[in-house]
Amino acid sequence: MKKSVFKTNINCGGCVATVGPYLEKARSISHWEVDTNARDKWLTVKGEAIDKLEIIRLVKEAGFEIKEKKGLFGF
Repeated sequence: MKKSVFKTNINCGGCVATVGPYLEKARSISHWEVDTNARDKWLTVKGEAIDKLEIIRLVKEAGFEIKEKKGLFGF
């Protein structure tokens, strides 16, 4: 299973509930979670064949900002 991590502004339980239906549409995701306690509000997605562009599009459709985490410290 592959994993991708994204920096977002999904910062509370209500935001997670808002973005949830959008992420559930993504066929490439088998599991997702948002660390709302982290400063950068990390969205972690897992799946066999993750479509990063689809995830970015869906999160933006839900009204949130998103950037893929690249490397250890940067974007």
